[in-house]
Amino acid sequence: MNDIRDLLPNRMRERTFQLKAKRDAGAVWHEPQFVECKQCGRRAARTLWARSLYVCPNCGYHMPIGGYYRLSLVLDHGSFRELDADLDPQDVLNFPGYGEKLAAAQNKTGLHEAAVTAVGRIGGVACVAAVLDSRFFMGSMSTAVGEKITRAVEYATAKRLPLVIFSASGGARMQEGIFSLMQMAKTSAAIQRFSAKGGLYVSVLTHPTTGGVTASFASLGDIMLAEPGALIGFAGPRVIEQTIGEKLPAGFQRSEFQMEHGFVDQVVPRSQLRDTLIQVLQLHAGGKHE
Repeated sequence: MNDIRDLLPNRMRERTFQLKAKRDAGAVWHEPQFVECKQCGRRAARTLWARSLYVCPNCGYHMPIGGYYRLSLVLDHGSFRELDADLDPQDVLNFPGYGEKLAAAQNKTGLHEAAVTAVGRIGGVACVAAVLDSRFFMGSMSTAVGEKITRAVEYATAKRLPLVIFSASGGARMQEGIFSLMQMAKTSAAIQRFSAKGGLYVSVLTHPTTGGVTASFASLGDIMLAEPGALIGFAGPRVIEQTIGEKLPAGFQRSEFQMEHGFVDQVVPRSQLRDTLIQVLQLHAGGKHE
């Protein structure tokens, strides 16, 4: 009887997680039946986009996706357990209109903040996973995001688990000023402590990963992966062109360019990402998995 009661919370947690993942993918709230690719402009049925994991069936553009949906694509079924789910953002500067914008973002996305962190398994290997969700303030790093990422890293350190972080961000959150910028040092210090303990950190860069996130924890992975076509850099290419007064080379700051120049280890299509992570984590675990 106790075994049955122990199973119920896990089933309820998984059911809630899958519902959130479906909501992220637009499968719950009667979203438009056709989705237009932001790169090539072609439209396709939402069911076709869903089958292709929201990669354009025409040009291969990898559409940004929600945090819970992304985790559902890589974590073993039934293994998801969220960390710090109720950690809310703080209006540390009493910035005009910020509270209303936060409430609107929470209502629209169903998220508390731009980061989702969890414990789970990938290919049977227990790990800590974190995702930045670009639908919430463009995945910008607030004090709450910095705290969630730091806590996730510290949990991985304490439990001696590998760490996987999926980054997608426009940088620091301007409504929190210097407090947002301080998260760069905070998260980087946590990664350093984690690495000093021998932990494995796999950083997965998705479109776009820019600003203070790129300049901190996103660039510190032991293994650096990226989705195809992702914009990866500190300042954007238009800002750089305006600053230096020169035309940048084709594909500048895209993941393929970054791999050619040694910043990214491998560009991995979304359909192959789970298998790649399984291979990396099982190698790190010496072939052992649960």
